[in-house]
Amino acid sequence: MTVLAHREQGSGAPVVFLHGNPTSSYLWRNVLPSLPGRRLAPDLIGMGDSPRPGIEYTFEDHARYLDEWFDELSLEDVVLVGHDWGGALAADWASRHPSRVRGLAFTEAVLKPMTWEEFPPAGAAVFRAIKTSGEPLIGDFLSGLPPEYARMYPTPESRRPLLQFARSLPLGGEPAPVVARIEAFGEWLGATPEIPKLLVTFEPGPDTMLTPPMVAWLAAAFASLKVVHHPVVAGHHTPEDQPELLAESLTAWLPAR
Repeated sequence: MTVLAHREQGSGAPVVFLHGNPTSSYLWRNVLPSLPGRRLAPDLIGMGDSPRPGIEYTFEDHARYLDEWFDELSLEDVVLVGHDWGGALAADWASRHPSRVRGLAFTEAVLKPMTWEEFPPAGAAVFRAIKTSGEPLIGDFLSGLPPEYARMYPTPESRRPLLQFARSLPLGGEPAPVVARIEAFGEWLGATPEIPKLLVTFEPGPDTMLTPPMVAWLAAAFASLKVVHHPVVAGHHTPEDQPELLAESLTAWLPAR
């Protein structure tokens, strides 16, 4: 039985949308209807409507549950679309299952280990605090987002996956297991020109993670990466801020089956 909850629309070639922190598949509600094919958006383990087992919610845990979900649904010839940690999980899965991948698309995704200096200063201060203590600050992650997300994570226990994701952000070489995993899929992304890749960017908002220098680094490092930039402002949660433009970019780019 498939453990992860997911929303699904359409039929045909599968396009899988992976959310990050602190959201759920609800993030894609205004993107999915505009795309062709079979669109699937799971809730990561411990998030949205998926079960909340007593695990640590490490990156490895999320990847393991996603592996089972992909296998249970027998998904092949997949296009993956990832935001935030969903981008990292998409690239990680693709690098370990290359024969099942048709293409990869990202927006505001965790795709490289970062130094504290290259991370946006306001964000660096917040993440330094979270990595040392952090529990009271996690509620702030939900501010500015639609109230549906806060209702998904009403208690400290329900917010454990959110805290673990925040503490796992690859900054200053830590945590080492996450850095190693991201470096591994980064090498794969750089060595696979046969797999089309898309990065959708916008004019930076106050909480944008992928600054122009980071975008330039990704464009140079990843083979066959097309960068589509929209000259309108969006914050970190681009599927919330600019869903129509994101859907347009994905539709125009989707690799033929």
